[in-house]
Amino acid sequence: MNTWMERLNRRTGALGSLCVGIDPHVGLLQAWGLPVSLDGLRRFADRTVTALADQVACFKPQVAFFERWGSQGMAVLEETLANLRQAGALVIADAKRGDIGSTMQAYADAWLGEGPLACDALTVSPYLGIGALQPAIDLAAAKQRGLFVLARTSNPEGTAIQLAWTSDGRSVAQTMVDAAGQINHDLGTPVMGLVVGGTRADVGVDLTDFQGTVLIPGIGAQGGTMSGLRSSFAGTKAKLLPSVSREVLAAGPAAASLRASVARLLAS
Repeated sequence: MNTWMERLNRRTGALGSLCVGIDPHVGLLQAWGLPVSLDGLRRFADRTVTALADQVACFKPQVAFFERWGSQGMAVLEETLANLRQAGALVIADAKRGDIGSTMQAYADAWLGEGPLACDALTVSPYLGIGALQPAIDLAAAKQRGLFVLARTSNPEGTAIQLAWTSDGRSVAQTMVDAAGQINHDLGTPVMGLVVGGTRADVGVDLTDFQGTVLIPGIGAQGGTMSGLRSSFAGTKAKLLPSVSREVLAAGPAAASLRASVARLLAS
């Protein structure tokens, strides 16, 4: 198996750097004329994968929209992941898991191991201490998968915590950036990526020396633009992976409309 970064570079080299969220929330199900039910959930996910799997490098299903339906919803997620894998797409599970000890190990086993929920990468929360993520870091490295650590998120509520100053004169968000970069250096491979929102002209962290991938939510409906990323993230050596959801999905349910929305974003 190639490393996570090798797989990502190959896929984005062929299709462009864009990640599309699969977020079947109630409003989108209704807008697509689908029932707010398990059947609607499955049809939404199937249509998205069928329309876009050969056009988009990477997909990011939001786990919560499947979890809300219980075990049957998670079964739909398993089906969706299997369909994406069969199509050759890369998958980032947007689960934002973070805990300590055996619990973190269990999360890692579920999302980064060999089970039906296993994905190419996983979003994780470091706010119990980035060291608490060690089970996920170890397994991601062993299985050649990736992690995306919440650093500077696009939601305004995060600012008070993420830009708070620590005792060594760095913001909390900057300590996450620096720690993730150090882990990649120590591993010799960029397992660790960052989540940094794309809604601000000033991203609020120094990414100059970060070697890895930056997942950038907030493009489209939250106000971020593809063209704006070039100035907001100027100077970084990191690989940028813009992530969109509503901006694309709102164009559905017609496959041609979904594909046209993706093409427009890639060209902007």
